[in-house]
Amino acid sequence: MSDKERMAIQRLREASEMSLFRYKRPLIVTDSGGKDSSVCVELARRAGIPFEVLHNHTTADAPETVYFMRKEFVRLEALGIPCKIEYPHYKGKRTSMWELIPVKLLPPTRKVRYCCSVLKKRGGQGRFIATGVRWAESTRRRDSRGVFEKNASNPAKRIILNNDNDDKRRLFEHCTLQAKRVCNPIIDWTDSDVWDFLLSEKIPVNPLYAEGFPRVGCVGCPMAGKRRYRDFARWPAYEKLYIRAFDKMLAERQRRGKLDHGWRRGAAGIEVFHWWMEDGVLPGQLSFDEYVGMMEE
Repeated sequence: MSDKERMAIQRLREASEMSLFRYKRPLIVTDSGGKDSSVCVELARRAGIPFEVLHNHTTADAPETVYFMRKEFVRLEALGIPCKIEYPHYKGKRTSMWELIPVKLLPPTRKVRYCCSVLKKRGGQGRFIATGVRWAESTRRRDSRGVFEKNASNPAKRIILNNDNDDKRRLFEHCTLQAKRVCNPIIDWTDSDVWDFLLSEKIPVNPLYAEGFPRVGCVGCPMAGKRRYRDFARWPAYEKLYIRAFDKMLAERQRRGKLDHGWRRGAAGIEVFHWWMEDGVLPGQLSFDEYVGMMEE
């Protein structure tokens, strides 16, 4: 067993102890269907702790991811591990990516990522969860995520521990605020660490990786950049779903009198789709980056 495996297991055991003490309930390990989640689930099993597995069904996952998660839940439940699928809700009602776009009046973008907050991150509220977040994935995660985290509605009260001996550790452990707490046990793992563990231990992984997909998130995720072309070539039905949602979005914008910034009367969902894919700009439309920047102001 490597030092990183031992450390990750120790973090999970500590998170389990805090979860049972503070919340009187087992630790939740979130599973997106990706490789990092597969590592965390297996490490939690090896840690010998009571835990549950939670999968947030985004409604825009690739079919292979959906089938993989079904198969994984059968395997895990046979091992006595409780598993749950969380379906997205918005303002008290079940929703989906295709229903959310007309409600939000704009497509999801790299910087306006309402889809993540509604479809992916709502599960496990008021619990202690473990995720597969890693610093190696992005500079933003390196700057904003930690080994242990305590979320709070007031950003000033959020606690992030960047290492296992952080000076804020006692504050984190003894804070009585019943907010969501997070453990990221493999936060310091590299991509090589992840794949070495999965392959050497023969852990089941999403079959899309074997086909060369570097990520297995939502089909059409704007964070994937030009890789979305491959997504839509592989799953053309999703392109049609987005275009249909954009048609409904334009109709709703017209109904509310918000056909501004180039969202002109008579525009079609297919035009928005090409703008969203950054193929070109609609007549009179702000560029993709100009529009995203305006939405952030």
